Amino acid sequence: MDIKVLVKANFSFLFERKLLDELSEIGRLKKVVKGEYLMDIGQEMTFMPLLISGAIKVFRTDDDGDEYILYFIEGGDTCAMTLNCCIRGAKSEIKAVAEVDTTLLLVPISKMEDWLHYKTWRAFVFGSYNNRMKEMLEAIDSLAFMNMNERVLKYLKDKVIANKDETLNITHNIISDELNTSRVVVSRILKKLEKDGELQLLRNQIKILKL
Repeated sequence: MDIKVLVKANFSFLFERKLLDELSEIGRLKKVVKGEYLMDIGQEMTFMPLLISGAIKVFRTDDDGDEYILYFIEGGDTCAMTLNCCIRGAKSEIKAVAEVDTTLLLVPISKMEDWLHYKTWRAFVFGSYNNRMKEMLEAIDSLAFMNMNERVLKYLKDKVIANKDETLNITHNIISDELNTSRVVVSRILKKLEKDGELQLLRNQIKILKL
């Protein structure tokens, strides 16, 4: 599909026509398949991604190599951590991987500042910061205050929203890896959640019954 059509279809509710035209002229389309890395820790940022479709999972790694999910980015949004790196000219402090097959519009980082005279662009940037900050605080609260049952359920519901599908193709091993816990613990919790009517366990799939 023509890039102008894609930009208009996905961002016309956010930006004025002149900015949409600039996005169409300067932006570059990129498709990433599920599981493909978009950025890694230590990578220099030369662009900022605007999601057209799909979802991106953003996470950090601690000194022991354990990974912690921060948030998901969905269509029509961008990554606040990327914006932060762009502003400071710093290297990436996060990892980002495609949660599903995803289409992105890549914008040169120089345009982030150049476009601040557009009121809609400023609102978009600051709004993205605000939304991602709330999600990171939720991630911190999840680690600090939620028990593992609550963490597993929140994690699964977040994935359902990101995937736009109440049935997740996911194994117990993947859940344990992404939540930094054991498979035995995850299996026990999932059985409990199924008994409570929160979800249904299928073969290599989990169906969320309550959102």
